[in-house]
Amino acid sequence: MIHIPDIANATPIQIIFFVLSVITLATAFLTIYSKNPMHSAIYLVICFTSITGHYLLLNAQFLAIVNFIVYTGAIMILIVFTIMLMNLNKENEMHKPRVTRLGAIVLFCLMSLILIAIFINSKPIVGEYVITGEDYQSIKILGKVLLNEYMVPFEFASILLLVAMIGAVLLSKKENNEK
Repeated sequence: MIHIPDIANATPIQIIFFVLSVITLATAFLTIYSKNPMHSAIYLVICFTSITGHYLLLNAQFLAIVNFIVYTGAIMILIVFTIMLMNLNKENEMHKPRVTRLGAIVLFCLMSLILIAIFINSKPIVGEYVITGEDYQSIKILGKVLLNEYMVPFEFASILLLVAMIGAVLLSKKENNEK
């Protein structure tokens, strides 16, 4: 049995969470479904910004700022530049059949219903909460953890972003067949 939360008695934090969740899901869907690549990029920026709001609700200010700067700022700039460099034209673009779009809509709705059912039926963790005394919100401690324990994955991620950027530039480069 699915328990639907009572919106009338919701706290302001819960209302903000519900609004941010609707914005996140709607813009994620519009990012995928939009025909115009620039509109998709704008919807993705709005989606990343609403996820930043979720981090703020979780009292993770550092993650919110990093998410906003890195994803909403840097990554979206790269995506917009890539779209502009590729010079996507409507005449050259292949259109997806309606069956593919319908399948995407059905899959999106099913996944949304499953995630909502999981969220509604989830129960809080009962047990002892172990406090280590370390403040992982501190940039100093987070930097030590990131650059000591997670140095190799951090470097792999930077190399992956560099290769993706180089690949986007090479894909957008026009071939010169005249000799």
